[in-house]
Parts: sequence; structure tokens; C-alpha cells
Amino acid sequence: MKCSSCRTGTLNPSYLEGLFACHTCTDCAGNLIILSDFLRWQAQNPETDLTVNAGVEIEAQETSKAMICPKTGGLMTKYKISADTEHRLDLSPTINAIWLDKGEWALLKSKGLAHKLNTIFTNHWQHEIRDNEASEVLSALYQRKFGDRYDEVKQLRASLLSMENRSEVIAYLLADDPYEI
Repeated sequence: MKCSSCRTGTLNPSYLEGLFACHTCTDCAGNLIILSDFLRWQAQNPETDLTVNAGVEIEAQETSKAMICPKTGGLMTKYKISADTEHRLDLSPTINAIWLDKGEWALLKSKGLAHKLNTIFTNHWQHEIRDNEASEVLSALYQRKFGDRYDEVKQLRASLLSMENRSEVIAYLLADDPYEI
């Protein structure tokens, strides 16, 4: 099977870090994982430590172009792994095959996501990432808008939200003269 990432290598049967079956490219060292193989292995090995040793530098490559599934010839869909990285994993939805570029398995392990490989592709996971990204954008906007007083504004907001009569308090604060009849 030809590698659809580098287009020069061949995908040979192997085991990712000796753990579970995959196909590894002879040239780019990317891995094609059938999700059911990973889930079967995970069910049999729930206690396996999938973390990266501290101090290990991780260099994960990223395929920016659209990927074609080497097994089906269909288009693979890209999924973000978290809000704090631009790395995306490619999924062939027809056969639930995942493409990991060189170093992406180590990246998943470093972020504590290796055991959640199947969860990354769920609507809930992707929605959470989008919500986190939107919150970060809005937080940066408010930081620019309020400057050094942003923390104070957040504390005031939290205080207001905890009040039962917050609507009246907000009306009082917004009134030009709250004592005028």
C-alpha cells in the first residue's frame, strides 16, 4: 500500500511502539491505525502508561494538505486534537482509520490524549475545542478593551452573578442618578 502522505513510501504492517497493529510508512514514518485495532488493544491493556518521559523534546510533523485514505481512496477528515495546538489528526470515516504523522503519537502522549484517541473524533470533543478557542479570543478582546482593570471587571462580574437581585443592582449602577424619582 502506497503512503498517501509522502507519496513515495510504502505502508508496511507494524506495531506502534510495539503496542498495537498499524501500518508504518517506510519514508515519512507516519502511521495508519485502524481504530478498532487500537480500541481492542486498549481494552486489553487499560493500565498501560502512555506518557512521554519528562524533558523529551517532541517534534510532530503536520500534513497540511488534504489526505487520501490509502485503503479506500476516499478523502480523510481533519480533526483538531486540542485548543492549544494547531495539530490535526486525519480520519477516514468509512473505515475509521487514523493517520498519524511522524511525532503525533508522542504529541498525543505528551498532552495526555493517547488513551482518548477515539474521543478526539467525537462531536462533543470538537465542540469543546471550538468553545475553548472562542473563549480565548473573547478573553483577549476584553483584555485589550479593559486593560489593567480586566481582572477587577471579572471579579465584579462574578460578584454580580452571585447576587439574587442582580438586575436591580445593575439598574442601580447604570442609572445616571439612582436617587432621582
